[in-house]
Amino acid sequence: MDLFDKLAGRASPLGEFTSGGYGYYTFPKLEGPLGPEMKFNGKDVIVWSINDYLGIGNNEEVRKIDTEATSKYSLSAPMGARLMTGNSTEHEALERELADFVHKPEALLLNYGYQGIMSVIHALVDRNDFLIYDELSHACIVDGKQLAMSETAVFKHNDIEGLERQLQRATSRAKENSSILVVTEGVFGMTGDLGKLREIVALKEKYNFRLLVDDAHGFGTLGHDGSGAGTELGCQDGIDIYFGTFAKAVALIGAFVATEPRVKEFLKANTRSQIFAKSLPLPIVETARKRIKMIRANPQWREKLWENSMKLREGLKEIGYNVLPSESPVTPVLTEGSTELCTTIMRELREKHGIFVSGVAYPVVPRGMVLIRLIPTASHTDEHIRKTLDAFEMIKPIALQHSDSELNVPV
Repeated sequence: MDLFDKLAGRASPLGEFTSGGYGYYTFPKLEGPLGPEMKFNGKDVIVWSINDYLGIGNNEEVRKIDTEATSKYSLSAPMGARLMTGNSTEHEALERELADFVHKPEALLLNYGYQGIMSVIHALVDRNDFLIYDELSHACIVDGKQLAMSETAVFKHNDIEGLERQLQRATSRAKENSSILVVTEGVFGMTGDLGKLREIVALKEKYNFRLLVDDAHGFGTLGHDGSGAGTELGCQDGIDIYFGTFAKAVALIGAFVATEPRVKEFLKANTRSQIFAKSLPLPIVETARKRIKMIRANPQWREKLWENSMKLREGLKEIGYNVLPSESPVTPVLTEGSTELCTTIMRELREKHGIFVSGVAYPVVPRGMVLIRLIPTASHTDEHIRKTLDAFEMIKPIALQHSDSELNVPV
């Protein structure tokens, strides 16, 4: 059978929305300057779907830094993979600054978070090893598991007893040259809850394993200094490999892993998505350095983010919505209904109230559930929050027609 003919009959998890919802439910175009107010389909909307947590993506000083860095280096430099001709003093300086920020000895810069963490997992474990991960881990971790040649096992979300059973199983089956890698997240991006990092680290007293934490949503937003979920929970030292991305709080392309020197040395020559790809352009590296410095010097941005998050979350609860017990700025609203209800809520809010939100239904959440995820930022104002709460109040007859505000559903 011809490959292209076969593709026509291959189901997509997005179903009809792959094409029928293109430009609206999938691949929507938010236009204008990046921020809490943008244009969608020519209309002004308040946006709750962009991960620019600290609101620096359109910061005037940041824009000036971007322009100056591009003028200084051009987007072409350096040419080549870092292993060959793509390294620079700026790349190495950024790595030192990232390591210092997250309280680790060393850091390794990655071009992209998704590709980077997949490749790190692939590099770390071999056919003699065991990879154990949380069932709600991001797709990049799941895809990294697919690349790894190790034996894999999954534990139910934040189920420490389930993790311990998998550790017992792996330990009992281990050979002399077998190792165990546990992978979880600092903040789970859809539900907003934190990984049980303290409890996982405590298991190291009973089992021999290493811990990799994907802290994409925690880096820059959690901890007394913004250094992430490990610092927030008081167990950063117990995280063996810490992953952070620039795609959220830094509002940029790029990512990194922070770990001990011998692990960095290994990954430098074995992380295939990096050694066979052009390195990050120098303008991005330079602006990343300056953005990191600004984030560390402006804790009020993080404070404003949390202030807005709590106002939005408590306001939604007060008007009767079931807001999942998020421990991060991620604000997930769960209601009962079908995929049709999910699209209706998005359309009602966008078209009638000028509120741009994103929603998911099965298979991302259990069948019969709809989750509307709102992402507050430091740039949102009290007026944005008020208008949004008013809109959610207005659509209650639609959004909560089958729901109980006390509904608790495992996701």
